Amino acid sequence: MLFLRHKSSEMTFIELLLIAIGLSMDAFSVSICKGLTTKKFSWRMALVCGLWFGFFQALMPIIGYFLGAQFQEMIEAYDHWIAFGLLFLIGANMIREAVWGKEESQDGSLGFKTMLLLAIATSIDALAVGVSFACIRVKLWSSVIVIGLTTFAFSVLGVKIGNVFGSKYEKSAGIIGGIILILIGLKILLEHLGVIAF
Repeated sequence: MLFLRHKSSEMTFIELLLIAIGLSMDAFSVSICKGLTTKKFSWRMALVCGLWFGFFQALMPIIGYFLGAQFQEMIEAYDHWIAFGLLFLIGANMIREAVWGKEESQDGSLGFKTMLLLAIATSIDALAVGVSFACIRVKLWSSVIVIGLTTFAFSVLGVKIGNVFGSKYEKSAGIIGGIILILIGLKILLEHLGVIAF
């Protein structure tokens, strides 16, 4: 992981913030997709996305930290496939609803199942970061607060940005959003397979 140091050297706030921003990018992109599918900006949608994604980005490093380094290889072996699978299924469903669904079905679901799957899919990397945190000097609780708040802010912003573009391209917003989700999943998969590097 970028910026993760040896146990003898404590992580700086700037390094932690950069990790938090990096981890929040998938949630930011998904939030843009949510914003794309709504005609009018909704603070409820923005806050729901922010809370879901922020909470899971904060929770996963805690779980990873307590799992410990002994499970690192197991997590790294499957995390990219899980993220790809979840994002592909959700993205494909968005495209299906945009093409064949009713008009009102394209409003960006905030249902428990949908948001849970999205939150897990976008926070799996944070689980691996938590495992890495167990191997270095890091203040766990303050670190996860920074990660959670950063993701919350980017998610709220993402919904707003998506809404601005979605109001201009309303008809194809569901298709665009679904394609973006699938591409995010594909990017995660290819990065972990070493095919591409960002």
